[in-house]
Amino acid sequence: MKLGYCQWGMPSVPLEQAVPRLAAMGYQGVEIAVIPRFVTELSTLDAERRRAIRRLFDDHKMAITAVAAHSDITNVEGDDLDANLRRLHGAIELAAEWARPGQPGIVVSLVGGHPDQWEERRGALVERVGALDRYAAERGVTYALELHIGTALDLPDKLLWLMREINSPTLRMNYDQSHTETMGIPISECVPVLAPLSVHTHVKDQRGLWPNHEFLTPGEGPFNYVEYLRAMDAAGYQGFIMAEVSMMRQAKPDYEPFVHAAFAYRVLDYAFQAADLVRDLD
Repeated sequence: MKLGYCQWGMPSVPLEQAVPRLAAMGYQGVEIAVIPRFVTELSTLDAERRRAIRRLFDDHKMAITAVAAHSDITNVEGDDLDANLRRLHGAIELAAEWARPGQPGIVVSLVGGHPDQWEERRGALVERVGALDRYAAERGVTYALELHIGTALDLPDKLLWLMREINSPTLRMNYDQSHTETMGIPISECVPVLAPLSVHTHVKDQRGLWPNHEFLTPGEGPFNYVEYLRAMDAAGYQGFIMAEVSMMRQAKPDYEPFVHAAFAYRVLDYAFQAADLVRDLD
């Protein structure tokens, strides 16, 4: 496994500042978000900017681990659905452009909506997620769904049903343990089931259960990263473990992105050592 950082924690920091400092900390890759509010919002990335970003990562020997294109495809129709699908298609094309040998493109997205819409909208999700998976696969990109509290796809059983219905060997998961934790599902139950389906991850700390929960920077809460890493290793996961800082944590007045990135790195690097796991440094 390798250790990476989600740009989610630095929405307004230019990559030219972020990438060198994250590489110096020891991170091996960065997930780039292309949704509104980020300096890398998709419409701002013309051909020249895309090439410059690819060169920046190559120069610092950093991987672009995934493109985050979170877009609601559950609770939208008409023009709004078309706009969100255009973003997802564009993100898939971008991930294909940025891919490198041994680093296939990955696009990560939620499905949006609300938990109580699952029964009504799951048929539409089979159709829409299936089409996105095919669009990605045709371009050599992996489409990765993310379970997320408060959305239509908030529980492992829903994900498993959706993946069985679509029945595609290329559809995968971005596994964010904070969402299973805040739904009260322990490591011992979810990792053996979800890790084999996962091609990318997020980790952050959390306290309490949804909807009365608090997301925190890795290391600020009670989550047992040693147990988690051992369980992921035992389940055969060999991808990136990605430190993420939520918008909830960023909203606090003491937030400084590079301080929290460095803190998360130290916590996770120590957890690898304490778990007796050797990180893949290639």
